[in-house]
Order: sequence, then structure tokens, then C-alpha cells
Amino acid sequence: MANARLTVDPELVVSPVHRRTFGSFVEHLGRCVYTGIHEPTHPTADEDGFRQDVLDLVRELGVTTVRYPGGNFVSGYRWEDGVGPVEDRPARLDLAWHSLDPNTVGVDEFMRWTRKAGVEPMMAVNLGTRGVLEAVDLLDYCNGTAPTAWAKQRAANGSAEPHNIRMWCLGNEMDGPWQTGHKTAHEYGRIAAETARAMRQVDPTLELVACGSSAPDLPTFGSWEREVLTETYDQVDYISIHRYYEIKGEDTHSFLGSAVDMDAFIDDVVATADGVRAALKAEKRMMLSFDEWNVWYQSRAASVPPAGDDWPVAPVLLEDRYSAMDAVVVGNMLITLLRHSDRVTAASQAQLVNVIAPIMTEPGGRVWKQTIFHPFAQAAALAKGSVLRVAPTSETFPTAQHGDVPAVDAVATWDEETGTGALLVVNRHPENAQDLAIDLSRLGDVRVVEATTLHHDDPFAANTADAPDEVAPVVRDDVTLEDGTLSLTLPAISWSTVALTRA
Repeated sequence: MANARLTVDPELVVSPVHRRTFGSFVEHLGRCVYTGIHEPTHPTADEDGFRQDVLDLVRELGVTTVRYPGGNFVSGYRWEDGVGPVEDRPARLDLAWHSLDPNTVGVDEFMRWTRKAGVEPMMAVNLGTRGVLEAVDLLDYCNGTAPTAWAKQRAANGSAEPHNIRMWCLGNEMDGPWQTGHKTAHEYGRIAAETARAMRQVDPTLELVACGSSAPDLPTFGSWEREVLTETYDQVDYISIHRYYEIKGEDTHSFLGSAVDMDAFIDDVVATADGVRAALKAEKRMMLSFDEWNVWYQSRAASVPPAGDDWPVAPVLLEDRYSAMDAVVVGNMLITLLRHSDRVTAASQAQLVNVIAPIMTEPGGRVWKQTIFHPFAQAAALAKGSVLRVAPTSETFPTAQHGDVPAVDAVATWDEETGTGALLVVNRHPENAQDLAIDLSRLGDVRVVEATTLHHDDPFAANTADAPDEVAPVVRDDVTLEDGTLSLTLPAISWSTVALTRA
């Protein structure tokens, strides 16, 4: 049994906890929309065709924002196809995922769903195959209050009040050669800046997100951010950042250390953005929107889209089944996002339902929580007030990709107003448990409200419709708090939470 320590100090504030950290993502990809959030023939479907069983789990998950409609899908999307009478909407080829989109769900349907789910919408515009005018038209349709043709059409389509969408993504992954309408950094920077200026002429209070790099291993990483931000710095509020992780071969050690890479990726983007700020002599600091992140097994057959003459509606795509180990890695990624809350002020786990998702459905049937549901839901519920910087000390383990990785990683939050706090902790060591001692004396007299641990003797165990609770957090009764020191044992490959309150 190895020993680990950390200290919680309410003076070491990183930033406030941002509720947008707990965002998600709905793309017209696979079964995310059709038989995911929307299935009119399902027994739980409401009058708009939305599955109530899914909505219940979305609320339980604690999602705060949802990015829509893509993703790679948006770079070929004509938003006008998804408004007006459903029977008049044209079906279109989705080049990104070699599928057919019937356009049954569009902007107005999605907005109705966000209101039911109690989430903030985050809209993406197509800057792959379209441009400035189409983005302004979509903005006018969604938010317009003047008696324009688009605002009148929205009202005629059943939405008399403006949707009032505040956060807008200027395209998606435009650095990627896979993207329909892929552009160089200069080409994208120019159209993003022009689009942003035009959208701000409509509403200067919008929050706009420019496309950053899709991954740090792309050859354009770094130079892309520099060129794009040089063009757009004064016009945007965020640069986006995307990252996915999977087990490469049998290298579970490196997979368990994925958050080390995520930390470095964030630090590099921040450094590049700050370099542009210095060169431009700008006052504001650029924030990051980590609006795609997750575990995604891109090497598996489930991630291969249809081909040839097969253009199906809502095919089974990217339906990864997540393990206990995956849940620990996702929990560690949430720790990383919170740790960087001074610069990462928005994030979207990709995606919400069926497609690399915490929620899975059967068409016409059951719904269940994947293993990764639990760390997200717990972090969203517990993290409040201020993020506190902690520096755990523990043994390390070797990895091929990240060098020696500390076994224990953690973040703390504390809400001085309510006198409540939380610890989110992972033991990512592949074999060894850790005896963790946490110095809470600087918080004053506190007590433990509840402590939980997610762990399974088989790290590859997963939840299914037949066994939905195979992997889930378990409430612990073996945690001790004496003389200001909290003690608990962390099993190997585990995610744990501790909720605290003033005594």
C-alpha cells in the first residue's frame, strides 16, 4: 500500500467554478439525435417527439450547455432545411458521416428540447461550405427582434419569442483535412474574422468561439492558433480545443495517464494565445472552450462510417461501450478541466446520447447510464464556489507516452458562502492502491457529508441495458476525519469523491 498526501487550502483559489464546464454536445451523427434524444414512436415520447427517459437522465447528468449541430456535420449543413413544416423539409447527404439527414429535427426543435432539458444552447455556424451571410441569417432567425423576413419566419414556424442564443462557434475543426471545406489557417482566420464582425454588427454582446487545433499531434498545431488568433483576436472570446483518448494497443499505462497530455495541451494553447496577445498589445486574455473531449476508440469498427451507395438515416456509429477504466480517465479529464478554470471557462463532452456518450438507448426500448455518466454527474453536482489548487504527492508509474505519471490526481472546490466543498480524486495507478491523507485543517471545522468510490475488480467491466449498475459509485463508510486529516484508501484505477460541509 502506497502513501499519498495533499493539502486543501481555501486561499489557493484558481478561479470560480464555471457552470459551462459541464457542457455536452449533440451532433447529427449516428443515433445521437434520431432514436437518441428524438423518437416520436417511443413509449415515453412527448408531444414534440422527445424521449422523456432520456431527458430525465440528461437532467440527472447535470449538463449545463449543449453544442449543436456539429461537429463535422455542420460543415455541410444548410440550416434552412431544418425549419418550417417537417413534411416540406428536404433530406440531404451528410458528407461527414456518409449518412442521410431527413432534417426532421432542426433549429426550432433543438431549442424546444433545450428548454425541456434546462440547458443553454451553443450554436455552431457552417464556415466550411458556407460563409458570412448564412451565419448572419441564422443569427437573425434565432435571435432577431426586428421585423425581418427571417424573424417573421421563425414566428410563423411557432417561435414567436427570440431564441436568444448567446454562444456561437465559428465553424468546426477547420484545421482538419477530413473537414468538408477544410481551410488553411489564413483562409479560416479571414472568414472567421469577417463572420464575427458581421455577427457583432447584429449583436455586439454575443460570445464567439474561433476554431483552434483539433489535436496537438497535427502538423499545424501552434502555428494554426497563432495565425487564426492574429486575425480574430479582437473579434472573438474563445479559441476552441478538442482532444480524445483511447487505449493504443495494450498500453493501458499511457491511457491511464491521458490527463497529463490534456494538461500539456491546454498549457500550450494558453501560451500561444498569450503570445498573440503580447504581439498585438491587446488587453483581454483569450479564454479556451474545450468543446470536444472524451474517451473515443477511433480505431474500432464502430467508428467507421458507411460507404458506397449506402446512405442510411441514423446508422449505428461511434457507439463505444465504456469500461470502469474509461470512467476513471473521464473523471481525471474533469479534474484537468476544473484545474484550468482560470482559462478553460467552457467545455463540451462529446457527445450526449449513443455516440461516444454517457447515455445509451435502445430504439423503442430501454435507456441506461454508461460508466462515464457517473464522474460527470458527480462533478457537476459537487463542484461549486471556487476551484482550489491542490498538489498531491504520491508514487509514480511508468508510461510509454507520458513518462513517469503520479498515481494520484485531484482537485478541490470550496464555496465559502454555503460552507460546502468537494474533493474529486483519481488513483490512476494500474496496480497499487493508495492510502491518501488529506489535510483539511485550513478549512476549519468540517465534516464529511458523503464519500464515494467508483471501482471494479475488472477494469474493463461495462454497464449494459441488462446490467446498468455493474459499474457505479459506492458510498463509503470507512473514511475517517481526525484532527483535520481525512484518510481514505483509493483502490487501483478508481475515481472517488468527498463532499464536505462546515461542522
